Amino acid sequence: MLAPERRKRADILTAVAIVALVAIATAVVGWRSDVRHSTSVTTDRTLSAPPTPEQLPKGVRELWHAPDAATARAIAVGGVAVTADGGDVIGRDPQTGQQVWKYHRDMPLCAMESQFGTVIATYRDDRGCSQTTMLNAETGARLAARSSYMDESIKLSVDGTYALAQGSDRLEMWRSDLVRTLEYGRVDAPVNPRTQPRTGCTLLSASSAPSRLAVLERCPNDGADRLTILNPAPKDSTTPEEYGSHVLTEPGGAVDGARVLAVSDSRIALYLPGTGATAPQLAIYDVSGNSIATHQLSAPLSDKASVSHLSSAFFIYTGENLIALNATTFDPLWGVQHVLGTPTLLSGQLLVPVPDGLAALDPTTGAQTNRISVQRSDYHNEPISLAAVGPTILEQRGTELYALGVG
Repeated sequence: MLAPERRKRADILTAVAIVALVAIATAVVGWRSDVRHSTSVTTDRTLSAPPTPEQLPKGVRELWHAPDAATARAIAVGGVAVTADGGDVIGRDPQTGQQVWKYHRDMPLCAMESQFGTVIATYRDDRGCSQTTMLNAETGARLAARSSYMDESIKLSVDGTYALAQGSDRLEMWRSDLVRTLEYGRVDAPVNPRTQPRTGCTLLSASSAPSRLAVLERCPNDGADRLTILNPAPKDSTTPEEYGSHVLTEPGGAVDGARVLAVSDSRIALYLPGTGATAPQLAIYDVSGNSIATHQLSAPLSDKASVSHLSSAFFIYTGENLIALNATTFDPLWGVQHVLGTPTLLSGQLLVPVPDGLAALDPTTGAQTNRISVQRSDYHNEPISLAAVGPTILEQRGTELYALGVG
């Protein structure tokens, strides 16, 4: 029988040294990690959305306002109004503006969006807009996180299935758990550099639907912008799957300012600027990128233009007017002049910001049915984005979110 091994003093010292090194390494990782520089204040209560009023009020007043510079639109989820500014994402009581929950990181926000009862917040570090966190919109609890190599600025949008993060050199599509389903453009780990169909292109504009991603890009050897239609979730996220890609030959295809306006599972709508000899156009394509129709616009879109997607309908704010699109064909249905931004739905009516308040429109015809007076403080003609939580109307004006109500 072998004699039992005896621990020597050198063995004990080695073991102690290993434990110390592991402890030091853990402390260093914790000290440098992003988690250490984040603060999460959650809530256990659910702030339910109050019932929607049967009738619209005749007038409303400003209830509260808060900084909201990192979002592209007014955002309300369930019974919570959400603001994003600096490094803070805050869920607020829509009637009082009081904090319900708060998430903070010691880095600036790039963008914030919401879908499926969650809030998606992307922060900037030394790798661009690379740090993304998903929060429960009711409680503020962290649900998921991801890290990517991204551009210095991005546009974040959602389509009801995926989230799209688009920069000028690179874009990504994410599932509801923030797992990447597609990377397009500059790759973050070029192990297989030939997986991308083209290189060196500038991504001008992009928008998505559950089965299609439309990208407008300008590539080095092309004489005009290129429209590329992609699968938002191919088998391999590093290998894009194209349904079609071609250089635009339509008037305005080589003029700065073209953009993707709307994408569905059957249609794509582009804005093509005028050329001097031709008027600006709304150009409609099928999901393979084939041209279907064009519609002349009375004026070019301004740099304030934006698009709102409510239920299955799309509304284009041109910078002065509002154009409603047919949900199936994307053909223009009706237009309203002298508006200030994008609408929301409340009490079965389409509320649109106008100079003296809010116009209530029939969503089908655009006919005005009511008018709500609003006295806006500190307003300097910034585009307005609307949302509603029960009887409370939210207006995002520039870098501030205002709550309007009868209280």
